[in-house]
Amino acid sequence: MIMRILSLLCFVFLAPFQVRAEDVEFAKLFSNMEVTGTIVISPLNEGKTFIHDDLRASRRFSAASTFKILNALVSLEENVISVNDTLKWDGISREIPEWNRDQSLESAFRSSCVWCFQELARTVGAAKYKHHLAASAYGELHEPFNETTFWLDGSLKISAVEQVEFLKKVYRRSLPFKDSSYNSLRQFMLVEQNSEYALRAKTGWATKANPPIGWYVGYVETRKGTWFFATNMDTPYQSTLPLRQKITREALRAKGIIE
Repeated sequence: MIMRILSLLCFVFLAPFQVRAEDVEFAKLFSNMEVTGTIVISPLNEGKTFIHDDLRASRRFSAASTFKILNALVSLEENVISVNDTLKWDGISREIPEWNRDQSLESAFRSSCVWCFQELARTVGAAKYKHHLAASAYGELHEPFNETTFWLDGSLKISAVEQVEFLKKVYRRSLPFKDSSYNSLRQFMLVEQNSEYALRAKTGWATKANPPIGWYVGYVETRKGTWFFATNMDTPYQSTLPLRQKITREALRAKGIIE
């Protein structure tokens, strides 16, 4: 246990963020909403990185549906699907109404359609996933793993710090994917756009964790620059899921990134 704590501390202070002090404004947000969690907000280039709960920010949790960011890139890169293809619904009624129809890759991404990405995963295969995860330095994959559930069952874990660093690589297009794949992902991730900013993000809910963990990761492009964020929190009930977005937006407002 002591060695694990020391390892986490080393990771925290060696990670490439300039500022590591606890952010009082963020701590108040979590406290006021009675939520246990972490948030990291970091600029693309130089500037201050803001964090609530350093240790948790460096702790790895199941990636859940945030993995769809990388999974979409992998699926496009491996020519498993194109943006114009259709994933045919198998007629099985599932708990999310939006899943019960034919899907494009974009609609599957936006609705976090589990069966859609599991169908793609069967074609991609375990070996190619291992290659892309290693090339992207995306979290930690425990083996052996099931190629259709590894991002859901806890086999693939990632920290909030790592999420932000991965998103910066995606934004810079420094990972080995085609420009067309990056362009498609950029479109899929768009949540909100106005004259002041564009917000691109992905949610996730690791329901097999104890307690379940809710994620919200992405970035905001503003006139003054681009900021990346990763939020995770304990979300024992489905009713607490909207707090992922609420806390993130309030944190971005607190730092004057959005209004």
